[in-house]
Amino acid sequence: MTRRNGIVFVLMMIAGVAIFYWSFRNVSMVQLMQDLRDANWWWLLVALLAMVVYLLLESIVVKVFVDDSHEKLSWSDAIRIPLVEQFGNGITPFSAGGQPMQLITLIQAGVDPGRAGSILLMKFVVYQAMIVINFFIAIVVGYQFIADKLKAWSLFVILGFIIHLVVIITLLLVMYWPGLTKALVRVVFKPIKWIKPNKAEEWQQVVNEKIKNFHSESIRMSHDWWVLFKAIVLTLVQLTVYYLIPYFILLALGASQVNIILVMSLHVLIVMVISLFPIPGGTGGAEIGFSMLFSTFLPNAALLVCAMALWRIITYYLGMFAGIVAFNIKSKQ
Repeated sequence: MTRRNGIVFVLMMIAGVAIFYWSFRNVSMVQLMQDLRDANWWWLLVALLAMVVYLLLESIVVKVFVDDSHEKLSWSDAIRIPLVEQFGNGITPFSAGGQPMQLITLIQAGVDPGRAGSILLMKFVVYQAMIVINFFIAIVVGYQFIADKLKAWSLFVILGFIIHLVVIITLLLVMYWPGLTKALVRVVFKPIKWIKPNKAEEWQQVVNEKIKNFHSESIRMSHDWWVLFKAIVLTLVQLTVYYLIPYFILLALGASQVNIILVMSLHVLIVMVISLFPIPGGTGGAEIGFSMLFSTFLPNAALLVCAMALWRIITYYLGMFAGIVAFNIKSKQ
């Protein structure tokens, strides 16, 4: 891990501790301890296992794509990739660092950079498309709830959907429009030619060769319907498991008569809104959004804050810590 990444990670940990401290400032510790003693810890274990399954399913999706491209990816490298992605997403604004870190990890595992890029983009397009499908379902079920409870946030939900849709369209253009990709590369290499005039031409030829591999691999994968079908089904199951995590946490803390479809839909909408926050991990906005949306499911403030903290630890901090370990494992390549 680089010094800069380490600094950002420490800052995010400090911010998280500060938010948890602020959230618990008015909570009765006596009441909280009593509530935790009465909690069903088996449901909390299910929530934790759901996050583990989510990460394992992403590993399987990566391996399905890589193995289909006539490369071979070991299970240890496949498991490493979503963990590294969690770390990259967690320390960068708009979760922008996850894709580059996955790319580096695949290249370290011996996958050709052009193929690795097309694999990750195809995987990301499938993932974003499934998010949009889940969003449509969630908007039907939970939009009125969020509009009544958080009027201003309903606009963020729509904005989040538009951004995700634009991202999918942009990625498809990059994958299937070689002229656009080459034009972007020429723009990037202009300042490089000023700094390294002797090396720029050689580097650009290498990059152009990788772009050629990237586009040919993208076209090949888009015609492999069986692999795409498997990736789509696995991703749908992966997201379903992830969206169930708040439901399991609510059950663990004694919430009764919880509508599973509504809880999942609200989680979809929260994740959509978090993606708009420029702070890594949506820190601050995620905690506020969860507390406001799920306040009606729990009887007191102590349980609500506890549920929020458990949700963030499982869905955000767990992946961050696991990602640090995975990121620092030396590759065989």
